[in-house]
Amino acid sequence: MLEPIKDWDDAFANMAHVAGSEKLPQLWADSAAAYRAGGVKVDQDIAYGDHPREKFDLVWPDVTPRGLVMFIHGGFWMRLDKSFWTDLAEGARAQGWAVCMPSYTLAPDARISHMTRQITAAIETAAAQVQGPIRIVGHSAGGHLATRMICDDTTLSVKTLARVEAVQSISGLHDLRPLMHTKMNDILHLDEKEAQLESAVLYRPVQAIPYTCWVGGGERPEFIRQSDLMAQMWQGLDMPATCVIEGEYNHFTVLEGLRQSDSAITMNLLGTD
Repeated sequence: MLEPIKDWDDAFANMAHVAGSEKLPQLWADSAAAYRAGGVKVDQDIAYGDHPREKFDLVWPDVTPRGLVMFIHGGFWMRLDKSFWTDLAEGARAQGWAVCMPSYTLAPDARISHMTRQITAAIETAAAQVQGPIRIVGHSAGGHLATRMICDDTTLSVKTLARVEAVQSISGLHDLRPLMHTKMNDILHLDEKEAQLESAVLYRPVQAIPYTCWVGGGERPEFIRQSDLMAQMWQGLDMPATCVIEGEYNHFTVLEGLRQSDSAITMNLLGTD
């Protein structure tokens, strides 16, 4: 049985529990920049709105795209942008998929509900540029945003929603109410109303879309709990939902398989497992 959580800041403190994590942002940025410089076709800074952060990059395969993968980055809705993650597109790109990586406005300049609307707009814009099925994946805060796209209050158009084949939430946050107990909330400004409105566990799925919560076995227990909780909630609502706890990966190493076309996480995302 899980012990009651007494320190909510520690419960969400991924970097504090990963040795050498202070070096990771620079490593991510360098790896992504090297990938963009390596000859893969990437269309950068395509606007999907008027705000400076309402832009995405499109990573193109070498063939006519089989469809569109949307990758939504994490950072607790407060940090990072699309430029840190370009190389994570390689697994899907190598399988013939175009991969869209949007930025979005961060807290405290935007509330989480606004970010949800921005990601909706990014998907609609990208969907107009790439034909075929759509698969949505997000990491951490991005897992929350990916999941919100298929809650029953979604504002995705009927036409676009009909193209969504699957959603994968990697180490996602699906019940935002505990975040009100953290120091992060000085920046997020979550109140009870918005925490409830943005918690996917409190919604029904808009339709039966294959949905996976993917989380590393070496992550903070709260991330494992939230992934398992989300999958169980939607299983009870006749959603084809599963929770996969992979090995001993931590919150950051769990992403590494997205660079590989034949990894378990990539094959699950693309429906080839």
